Amino acid sequence: MLLSLHALGGSPNHIVFGTWRAAALTLSDPSVSLLRRLAPPRGYSPDFLTPGSGGDLEAAVDAVLSVGRRRLRSELALLAARGHTAPWMRQLTEGESEAMHRLGSAIRRYHERLLARPWPRIRKVIEEERVLRARDLLDAGVEHMLNSIHPTARWEPPVLRVDYPVHQDMVLNGRGLLLIPSYFCWGRPITLRDPELNPVLVYPANRGLRLLTEGAGTAQRAALARLLGRTRAAVLEEIAASNDATGGQLARRLGISAASASEHAATMRDANLIISQRVANSVRHSLSPLGQALLEGRRPEEEPSVGQAPPGKAG
Repeated sequence: MLLSLHALGGSPNHIVFGTWRAAALTLSDPSVSLLRRLAPPRGYSPDFLTPGSGGDLEAAVDAVLSVGRRRLRSELALLAARGHTAPWMRQLTEGESEAMHRLGSAIRRYHERLLARPWPRIRKVIEEERVLRARDLLDAGVEHMLNSIHPTARWEPPVLRVDYPVHQDMVLNGRGLLLIPSYFCWGRPITLRDPELNPVLVYPANRGLRLLTEGAGTAQRAALARLLGRTRAAVLEEIAASNDATGGQLARRLGISAASASEHAATMRDANLIISQRVANSVRHSLSPLGQALLEGRRPEEEPSVGQAPPGKAG
């Protein structure tokens, strides 16, 4: 999400993000302008916005909102020193509940409006990258994997050197280095500013330059949204991406209420677009053949083209 905000401030003709950026900037949504003040396209962005916690969107939001006041003051002061400030940011600096609530709502809203629909494609790119790195590790060892994560990275034992805009040393002192592939990371790997935080290296994952929407798929998904409604279409795409999602997971990933996720799932189950199965105390949803065909834009009796992976599954 942070790096997608950087992409919003990038070139309008960007080879990958240009079309998505143009569509996103047409949205008159206060969440976009609020978050862009915290994440300028160049230079410093507060580290507390990227907590590094695992889990879903709500877990990440909780981690952001639970940051201590001392850290808020320190990191927002660095941002203000670079000319990025606003009255509500001063309230945020003090950890005022209204400002923190506003930030959490903006994060959820931003995800819902700008990232929920392309999320299956983003996840597919990331999962493919993880498979490639795991294969490098298993086939040729950790040295080969570190040398292959990006052209600017090179393993010179015992140091991993990465070309970077500023000189910065990250000393692990026995801590592990978390490698995070990112769809919106562009150009070169990046890391956090504060060396005391858990060490991470975020690196570009989208080496195939795959767009968030592609050619005919753009018109097809727009038609799907008109047919089902935008939220219901997003629910269908999320079920395709996970292929075993619970109602609670759908709600968290799409930023909607659990009741809304359950209602949409029930409607699509009644229309034979998904299959729902109760497992222990949860209900898990997967695409039916009809739902798969609808999402792929083909007739139900047709088979996918040779070499074409179903939506949401790594090829």
